[in-house]
Amino acid sequence: MKEVIMALIAGLIVGMLFKFLKLPLPAPPVFSAVVGVFGVYFGGIVLDWITKLIQH
Repeated sequence: MKEVIMALIAGLIVGMLFKFLKLPLPAPPVFSAVVGVFGVYFGGIVLDWITKLIQH
């Protein structure tokens, strides 16, 4: 959980810095892109889970 909080704080700082410098945000501008990244991550977790389930 500590990594999640630290990542959120770092993201907030970088986002504020980019806005302050009037630069484009280095992140997908659309919520669906963020959901897609989560899907890729979650898919990897599910595959690991299925692999462990089959091996036992």
